[in-house]
Amino acid sequence: MPDARDASPYDALLLLSFGGPEGPDDVIPFLENVTRGRGIPTERLKEVGEHYFRFGGVSPINDQNRALLDALRKDFAEHGLDLPIYWGNRNWAPYLTDTLREMVTDGHRRILVLATSAYASYSGCRQYRENLADSLAALEAEGLELPRVDKLRHYFNHPGFLEPMIDGVLRSLAELPEDVRAGAHIAFSTHSIPTAAADSSGRVEDHGDGGAYVAEHLDVAKVIADAVRERTGVDHPWQLVYQSRSGAPHISWLEPDICDHLQERHAAGVPAIVIAPIGFVSDHMEVLYDLDTEARDKAEELGLPMRRSATVGDDPRFAAAVRDLVLERAAVERAEKVTPCALGALGASHNVCPVGCCPSRAPRPAAAGADSPYA
Repeated sequence: MPDARDASPYDALLLLSFGGPEGPDDVIPFLENVTRGRGIPTERLKEVGEHYFRFGGVSPINDQNRALLDALRKDFAEHGLDLPIYWGNRNWAPYLTDTLREMVTDGHRRILVLATSAYASYSGCRQYRENLADSLAALEAEGLELPRVDKLRHYFNHPGFLEPMIDGVLRSLAELPEDVRAGAHIAFSTHSIPTAAADSSGRVEDHGDGGAYVAEHLDVAKVIADAVRERTGVDHPWQLVYQSRSGAPHISWLEPDICDHLQERHAAGVPAIVIAPIGFVSDHMEVLYDLDTEARDKAEELGLPMRRSATVGDDPRFAAAVRDLVLERAAVERAEKVTPCALGALGASHNVCPVGCCPSRAPRPAAAGADSPYA
C-alpha cells in the first residue's frame, strides 16, 4: 500500500450519497427532488411515499451515512491520515452544492469523491458526476474559486467491500434451519435498471449485453459464492436477481425480479434461500422495503425459509478499503507506481471515466471524467 499518511495532492474527501427523508413532512418534497423533470404526477409520488410512511417517513440512509462518516474518520485518525471528510447528498440535506460551497470556503482545492455506489452505470456513476458539474457551475456563478474534483474508482471488487458480504452470507446460511441449510440457494440482488442503460454501462468497449453493470455484479457474485464454498465445503447454487424496478411497463428492465425468483425457486423444490444485496452499500429503504418487506412476505407466503444477509455499511474493513482507495489515487496523481487491490476476474476499474462511459439519454456536462468541463 502507498504511504498510509500521504493523501497529497488531495486536501479533502467528499462522501457523496443519494439522500433520504428524515420525517413524514420530508417525503413528498424528497421524491419531487428525485423525480424532477420526469413529469411524475403527485398522486404517483404519494403511492411511492407509502414505502417511507410505513417506516415513519424516515429513510435509514442518512443515519447510515453518519455511521460511515464516523467509521471513516476513526480509521483515518488511527492510521495517521489527516484528511477532512465532508458529506453531501444529491436529493436531500445536506445538499451537494451546499457542502461543496462549505469545502471551498474552508480552503479546499483538491477534492476526492466517494460515491455510495460501487458499480458502473448511469445512475450509479455518471449521474453523480453530472450532479457535481451542476454544483460546480452554481459555485462558479457565485464567483467562487472552483476546486478540482476527482472521483474514486468503482470499488465493487475491493476486498474490503467483498469480505464483509462474504461473512454476511455465511452468517445467513448458519441461521437457516439445519435440515435445509445445505440445499439453500443464494440470490444475489441488485437494483434493476433499464436494459438499455445496462447495455451502455461502463467504457465503450464494455458496452453490449448487460454492459459493465451486469458483468461486475456477476463477478462479485462468483467471488462470494466461491468463498462460501471454500469455507463451508458446500457448493450453493446462485443467481443474480434484481429488485426495485420503477419504470414504465413498456420499457425493458433487467430481470428476474426477486419475488418472481422466489416463486420460481420454490416451484423447483429449492428448500431455502439466502438473499445477498450485493448492489447496495447500506441497508437503505430499497433494502428495507423491497427485500425485508416485500420479498420476506413472498417467502413467508410460499413457506420458503429465507434469510437476508447484511450490506457492508460501516464495517471497519470497508472504511479501511476507502482509505486504501484514497491513498492509491493520491499515489497515482503523484505519478508513483501503484498496484491496485481487486479480487475476481475483472481487475481494478479505471480511475477516470472515459468519454462515452455510461452515457445519459440527453447529454449533460459531467465532472470528474475525461470529458469534464472542470478539468
